[in-house]
Amino acid sequence: MNKSDLIAKIAEGADISKKTAGDALDAMTASITGALKDGDSVALIGFGTFSVRERSARKGRNPQTGETIDIAAGKNVGFKAGKELKEAVQ
Repeated sequence: MNKSDLIAKIAEGADISKKTAGDALDAMTASITGALKDGDSVALIGFGTFSVRERSARKGRNPQTGETIDIAAGKNVGFKAGKELKEAVQ
């Protein structure tokens, strides 16, 4: 499912126009992105939790040359599925 498919499903399920559904989806993703940028986590009860995870610096290996390289510390977005989502998928 891509973004336009998701917008169509939202519009159908909420009985709203695709434009309104697209605007709502864009607002939701912007809100989640903003919260994660600020270091907050976003919990959607039953669906899951988005959070920022810290990755420490580590050593890696260039697969072409075999040379050891340093990989800098960084941040990644993590998602932990909620109970209802886990049950629905199983």
